[in-house]
Amino acid sequence: MAITLNSGFKMPVIGLGVWRMEGKDIKDLLINAIKIGYRHFDCAADYQNEGEVGEALAEAFKTGLVKREDLFITTKLWNSDHGHVVEACKASLKKLQLDYLDLFLVHFPIATKHTGVGTTASALDEEGVLDIDTTISLETTWHAMEQTVSMGLVRSIGISNYDIFLTRDCLAYSKIKPAVNQIETHPYFQRDSLVNFCQKHGIAVTAHTPLGGSLANTEWFGSVSCLDDQDLKGLAEKYKKTVAQVVLRWGIQRNTIIIPKSSKQERLEENYKVFDFELTNEDMEFIKSKDRKYRTNNPAKFWGLDLYA
Repeated sequence: MAITLNSGFKMPVIGLGVWRMEGKDIKDLLINAIKIGYRHFDCAADYQNEGEVGEALAEAFKTGLVKREDLFITTKLWNSDHGHVVEACKASLKKLQLDYLDLFLVHFPIATKHTGVGTTASALDEEGVLDIDTTISLETTWHAMEQTVSMGLVRSIGISNYDIFLTRDCLAYSKIKPAVNQIETHPYFQRDSLVNFCQKHGIAVTAHTPLGGSLANTEWFGSVSCLDDQDLKGLAEKYKKTVAQVVLRWGIQRNTIIIPKSSKQERLEENYKVFDFELTNEDMEFIKSKDRKYRTNNPAKFWGLDLYA
């Protein structure tokens, strides 16, 4: 099952996010994921594991498990490389051992102090606050992203963590429209206005943190996951599914792309088994009523300021 992007390319509606995956485990995880049926992998320079992902992909191609054209590979431009977009793209391609990316995203709508191509550092100033570069506009960054398409390095380009204001601006100044906006969205943080705005203007929405972060975000940010919601547990019992499967199915039925992450084989399998049932309109509306406008992923903890303030 796939969504056709405004670039004409098809993007699988479910992918595997590789954030916080340990390097030594990635090869087995990705190979097993491909065997399960995953064809979409969501990477980023900032995850600092593109090299290990590249080794896993190379093995999958070499053994004939899949062909390059069978997979959809996303990676992202880090904040410190906004002034070095083409170089950063090439650096990611080299690590991933690929000739092209299916999707290249601007990870966050902010440029920070450059620390060397691909180093993905978040430099802090003397007050411990993120060292923001005010000389590079998002428009400048986007036109450099467009160059990666014209150079044949990338098939589709997009944005990530952009709100309605910034997405509207990007639509206004872009020659190549963003194909995707990757945002945090889940039952506790539904963001219907942003999702609807993007979809109305031909921008597909990818839901990162589609399960509300679960244990990973609880550990890092002290957040609460919708997976513990008693009402959602009741729905899961009704459908004889897990809460995660119900939440992921809800995301798919919103016409969003979902990229759950897991480092456990049984979870990889569980998260992929979401195509054999459908939530009723009543249950979709019920889940809609669970919105708390509750963001679980906020890097303010590391950057010394709240970019979403």
